[in-house]
Amino acid sequence: MDKMKATYEVMLGLAAEMVWDEALRKRRTDILYREIDTALAAGDETAFRNLTEELKSLA
Repeated sequence: MDKMKATYEVMLGLAAEMVWDEALRKRRTDILYREIDTALAAGDETAFRNLTEELKSLA
């Protein structure tokens, strides 16, 4: 019984970590899209390229 409980707690911890990682990735993606729009509007090609590279690395 104790082994099953320990396994369950480990699995629950892993699931929580996966949810947290996904939430962080989604948040960063949303921020990058806004920053890319701003860079485009400002005509900042360097920022645009850097931001799109980071966005690609998240996918």
